[in-house]
Parts: sequence; structure tokens; C-alpha cells
Amino acid sequence: MENYLQHRMEINDPPSLADTCLASVCRHFDQLCVEREDGSLCFHHCPFFPQMLADQLLRNMAEEGVLNDRTIGVFRSGEHLRLSCVSIWASRLSAEAFSLAMQPHKLQELSVSKVEGLTVSDVVLCLAANTESREKIQRLDLSGLIMGDGSVVNRPLAFSSMPSLRTVRLPGTELEDSGLADICTLPQLEVLDISSTHVTDLTPLLDCQGTLKSLSAHGLKCLEMPETRLLLVLNRLQGLRHLDLSHLSLISDGLGVMDQLLEKPGIFPALASLDVSGNREVTDAMMESFLRDRPHMRFVGLLGTQAGFSDFFTAKCSLKVTGEANIGQVSEALRRYSERESLTHQALVHLGSLCADLEEPLPEVLKLVTTAMKNNKGSLHVQVAATACVFHLTTRNNCLGIPMDLLKAAMQQLLAAMRNFPNQDQLQRNCLLSLCNDWILQNVAFDRFEGAKLVITWLSVCSDETLQRMAVAIFAVLLTKLTPEENMHLNGETFMVEQLLGIIQQRASTGIINSTLKFALSALWTLTDESPSASQYFIQCQGLDLYQEVLETYHTDFEVQKRILGLLNNVAEVVNLRTELMDEELLEYLYSLLDDQRVDISVRYFAGGILANLLAAGADAWSWSLDLKFRDIVQAKLHSSVLGWATPEQGMVAYRSFRPFYPLLHSSQPTGVQLWAAWAVHLVCGQNASLYVEILQSEDGLSVIKELLLHPDTDADVCKHLEGIVGIFESHLDQPLQEDGDGH
Repeated sequence: MENYLQHRMEINDPPSLADTCLASVCRHFDQLCVEREDGSLCFHHCPFFPQMLADQLLRNMAEEGVLNDRTIGVFRSGEHLRLSCVSIWASRLSAEAFSLAMQPHKLQELSVSKVEGLTVSDVVLCLAANTESREKIQRLDLSGLIMGDGSVVNRPLAFSSMPSLRTVRLPGTELEDSGLADICTLPQLEVLDISSTHVTDLTPLLDCQGTLKSLSAHGLKCLEMPETRLLLVLNRLQGLRHLDLSHLSLISDGLGVMDQLLEKPGIFPALASLDVSGNREVTDAMMESFLRDRPHMRFVGLLGTQAGFSDFFTAKCSLKVTGEANIGQVSEALRRYSERESLTHQALVHLGSLCADLEEPLPEVLKLVTTAMKNNKGSLHVQVAATACVFHLTTRNNCLGIPMDLLKAAMQQLLAAMRNFPNQDQLQRNCLLSLCNDWILQNVAFDRFEGAKLVITWLSVCSDETLQRMAVAIFAVLLTKLTPEENMHLNGETFMVEQLLGIIQQRASTGIINSTLKFALSALWTLTDESPSASQYFIQCQGLDLYQEVLETYHTDFEVQKRILGLLNNVAEVVNLRTELMDEELLEYLYSLLDDQRVDISVRYFAGGILANLLAAGADAWSWSLDLKFRDIVQAKLHSSVLGWATPEQGMVAYRSFRPFYPLLHSSQPTGVQLWAAWAVHLVCGQNASLYVEILQSEDGLSVIKELLLHPDTDADVCKHLEGIVGIFESHLDQPLQEDGDGH
């Protein structure tokens, strides 16, 4: 554990001012730039950037996903933005746009890793076109690029045409023996990475044995040289300080090359770092003997071997180890192998077992898992293992000790996994387990809109009752965190309404009260909140008939009643749908609830809300199918019932807007309607003044309140509540001024 505790500080440090400013630039390119004729961008006005800041801007653009042929155009002039150490990762650029942006600059370092649209040939040609860059560049990283047209060993494409190169990294490329031979003629070559290339023979390394200090050659599946020759070449590299031979598969006379290499006396006298991960023949005894002869060693990679479990490795603080013995070793593996799919998967599988019963927050480990997910988006194996780890690392007790930004990043990666692998049951299950955390859903500001869409989509194919319950619960909570506009823009509202009604029908048919039913009722209630289209879909999908059946079945459960009547209240707020609720049997049921002391106040409240909205439709709407005398009776009963309602001690309802109430507070409405609306607004304002005063302000709702209050015909009972609302409003606005005055 001590190997990664040192990273806690960087996890909790706030972003620097430079990072914050550059992040803002990345978000506002269109506002800060003008477009050239070819579509590329340049800044309206650009002050001179220090070289390090210009490098960081380009790096941040790549990290934020905004680097493309248009935006890279801001670097076409070296007058104000001068690049020296360029790092571009996982972007998409054309060779032309890249060349136009890079050629004006004197580059010393260039890292172009996993960039679609660029080839090794494109990059080397670009450097060859700038004499100063070609002669002075010291570090070149072209990881994951294809070689492209032409041969890089023919000048001017030769690496040897860049004599100052000290570091060359070409892992995951199509580099062949001829290219390696060219690279090894570089007079100052110190660091070389040819991992996972097409190289078959390492003999050219002898040409740089006097300068080479670091060699990464893992995963060389095409290696065909005789094992005796390989051992001879490696033995001659006496200046190596770092060597990565993980996943080396050559076999000699029944003995692995690794056995012979580690047991060879005097080999690698300067070595400080050795990675032999993935070589199963490596044992504790073998490695301990090798390390005792080299006490200056600081790192050894042992993941996927038989080594790393003895006290020699678990207790030695000065030696960093990637392995499987403890969380520290696995964390080191994730830190070093985040872009190596096979080793990352192995590390995550072991981490999942090690942290299954975790009882302390480990933000630094969660950050490593999140990075692994980001770097391996297309790997199902990595994503399944990683999502399981996220669940263990973000349980309720553990997530309280993790920074919000990190939790947000982890949740975003879960959503990406759900989106990329929609038909993978185990992955979806893992993601739902992590998301089914009320504290995270309520407090972490991830993309809840995207989350809601993904969860409801999963519900459409989910038959597992446990998963269905989790998904419905998550969806219900996520909906409460969305704005009405986001609710309206959820793709396929009809589909969502149908899906939820199907779940409600399925669960209600048992006659047994269950949490899935209640969550589905809550979700549909929220989905129809200030959403006329969702309310319309509810009616079209025969939701009203189903809800009346559910009311009959669960007539003694006030939680079910409250959710059903809350949704019907939303439907009643839609003017053109009110006639759908003009059913005598339904109205008589609502009428009976108004002063029924056996039911919860919330049930009486929503029954009153439905009736208030229907009364607001006017006498003509009732005359079509109902007795107008009954309307008068309902209006009088609503008035008298509201007067008898006691103020609940705890919050009963929450609103995102008072817009549905303003038409009910018009002077032309019956007093019962006005009284219900005034009582409701007064109630929530008294319980949460800061929130609802702000809503009244933003909607100019106080003018509606005062207009009715000042009207000569307004009922005294209504005025009492209106005055209470005005008093709360004015008292809340005066409070900061009074505190300020006391301070002086």
C-alpha cells in the first residue's frame, strides 16, 4: 500500500489556475476564433504564450477531445504560440493539417500516439521539411501509428536523418528489421521502444550498445532469431538501466530464455528496472537471486509470473513491484500498463478480488481504474473487470472519501462502457450495481441525462427481476435530477412511457407491494412532470385505465396512492387532457379522499390538486359528461377540506417550478381552486424558503400572488395564505441585508 499512498495529494489537489484557464479556452474555441477560408481556426487576438503554456494548450486540446483539423489551425503561426514539446494522443488529424500546424515550430520533442489519419511517414516527412526540427529533435514517440506509404529507411524519411534523437518510441507500429537497423545508427540513441512491432531480429542493437540505456521490447511475436544469438545481444547491452522483456516467448532446449538470462552471472550490471511480466516460468527464487546481486534495482515487473509473493517483495519498501500479491502491486501494474490490454485486464481481475471487502476509500486506485477504462474503451474484457472494481471502490462508505471530480470521471466511464457494450449482461450488471448508490445519484454531477437514456434502454431487454429493480430505481432518481427540458428531450418518450407502464402492469398483477412497482410509479410521475407530450403518451398507452386498476388493488397503500395521484395531477395540469379525467367514478373517488383522515395528507393533497385543475377547466368542460351541481359540490368540499388540512411536519412534495400554479391563482378561478394552490405554494415556501423564493423571483411569480391578494373579491382564507407567501418572500430577501447591517 505504501507504493501508492504518495499519490493521495495529487488526487485531492485542485486544478491549477493555468489548467482552469486552458480548459476554458478548449470549451470556447468558436467564440475565441475566426475561420480561415480553408475552415481552420485562428484566434481573434492572441497574446504571446510562454512556450510551456503553448505546449500545454495543445496537450489539453487533445485530452479534452477538441483537437481536430479545424482547431489545430491556431498553431499555424509561431509568432504567439511557439511549440517545443508536442504531445498529441488519441485524436484524429489529417497529414496536411498536422504539417501546416507543426512546420513553423522548432520542435525538440514530438509525441503523436494513436492518432487516426496520420502515419509514421507523414510525421517524419513533416519533420524533414523543417531543418531546425529535423536537426534538433531529441524525442520522438509515434506509438500505434501505421507506417504509411514509402519506406522510412530511404532518405529523407530515415530516422537517421534526425541525428539529435535520443528517444525513439514505436510500439504497436509495423516497424520491421530494416527500420530498426536505421534507428540503431543514431549516434545518441538512449531510449528505444519497439514493443509489439514486426521486428524479427535484435542484432542491430549492437550498433548502439555504447549509448542505449533503456530498451522496451515486450510482445515481440515475430521474433525469430536463435535464442543463443538473442542472449548474446542482450549480454552486450551492458549500459542498460531499463529492460522490458515481458511476454517473451522464445524457448531453448526446454528452458525459457528468461531462466538463462536471469541466471547469467554479471549480466546487466547497471540495471535499475526490469519487467518480465507475463513470463510464467519466473519464480520468487529466481528473481530474489537476481535482485540480491543488484541491490540498486528500483523496479521489477512480475504480473502474470509465479513471483512477487514472498516477503522479499511485499516488505521491501524501496522496490516497486507490479504483481498480484497485494493492492500496492496491482496498483503499480495499472499505473504502468494502462495502455496494454492484456496486462491491464490481469491487474483488474486481481484488483477485483483484493478489494471485494474493502473498508476504506482508495481514490488513487479508482483514478488508475478510470484511466484504464479510458485507455481501453474497445476492450470488453478490460471493461467488465474494471466496472466490477469501480463497484467495490465506490460503495457508500468508500465514496464519501473520494473527490467529486474523480467520482464524476468514474461514473462517466461507466456510462461509456454501457453505451459501447449494450448487449453484455455482466458489464451492464456491474454498471448498474455502481449506479445504484443513492449518494452518488444525488450528489455526483455526471451526465444524468445520458445515464437515464442508457438505463431505460437496458430495461427494454432486461428480464432479471433484481436487475430490473435496480434499473428502475436508478432511472427514477436520475429523472428527478433532470430539468423539464431534459425530460422532454429524452429520446423516445413514447417508448419510455410504454416501458414503465409494462413494468407497472407486470408488478401490480401480483397484488403484492414491491419496491420495483413503487420505483416505476415514481419514474413515470417524474417523467410526466411539466411534460405535456409524456402525459399525452400516458393517456394514449391506456395508462389511465391501468392506474385505476392499480388504485383498486392497492387502495390501502398510501405510497402507491400518492405516486398514482401525483401523476394524474400532472395530467390534469395539461389543459387539453383534462377531459380525459372527467370520469364520474374517478371524481367521486377523489372527492372521497379530500377529508378522509384515514389516508395520508399527501394523498388528500394530490386528490385536491387533480380536482382543482379540473375545476379550473370551467363549467363547460363539466357540462359535457357531468352534473354541474356536482361541480359546485366538489368546489365547496375542496375549499372546506383544505381549511382542515394540518401542515405536515416533514416535506411532502417538491417543485421545480410554480408555473402550473399561476393559472389556478387567477381571480376568475373558484375560491376552492385558489385556496388549494395558495396552500401548496405557502407550504413549500415555508419549508424551503431559499429555494422557492428564488423560483418565485425567476418566474415573476410574486406579481401573480400580489395581484390576487389585492383583488377585492379574493376570499379571506385565500388571502391568509397569499399574505404568508409574501411575508416569507420579503423576509427572506431582507435577511442578507440585516446580517450585513449587524456586521457593521
